Amino acid sequence: MPSIIVIASRKGGAGKTTAATVLAVEAERVGAGPVALVDLDPMAGLGAWWQAREADSPQLVEAGQGLRPALAAARQAGAKIVIVDTPPAASPQVAEAVTLADLVLIPVQPSPHDLRAVGSTVEMARKAGKAVVFVINRVKPRARLTGEAAIALSQHGTVAPAMLGDRTVYAASAIDGRTPAEIEPAGPAASEATNLWAYIVTRLNPEPAP
Repeated sequence: MPSIIVIASRKGGAGKTTAATVLAVEAERVGAGPVALVDLDPMAGLGAWWQAREADSPQLVEAGQGLRPALAAARQAGAKIVIVDTPPAASPQVAEAVTLADLVLIPVQPSPHDLRAVGSTVEMARKAGKAVVFVINRVKPRARLTGEAAIALSQHGTVAPAMLGDRTVYAASAIDGRTPAEIEPAGPAASEATNLWAYIVTRLNPEPAP
């Protein structure tokens, strides 16, 4: 069975699609694939990114018949990791995705608006008994608000120690379906992807209790 990572947030523009692409490409790079992507958002930003991409991996699984058939197709195709991008809503569709997840990632910008929006997603995960990891996104250097956001979020779930910076390379690389690590392998954004995926692995495969 593949590990299912659901990226969810009720707030638009939080960075769900960016997180999905960065993690998928990094997982493939380190040999954790095959990785399958599922785009549940009607805006289809993840699907558009994939259509612009030249590389064969990760693969995109169509979700026109719903999430469960898409997950079955990903499993049949041999995917080891499935990353699901969801619409910015607290809808039954998102609730179903959370229910099926092995791990729920909530991207959050360090802003009051983003912090106020996490409650409904956290509640969905709580009802489903799913682990939540917050990923702080678009972090500005030396911004005090980032630390304050991390403290506030830690009261509702785990905050990933690896964060994604506020860098133009994220948008620039997405134009032709790539990620920062693919155009600047030695750049800081590539390190962010490496560190974030390494942390996600520890959440997917926790150390057994002694």
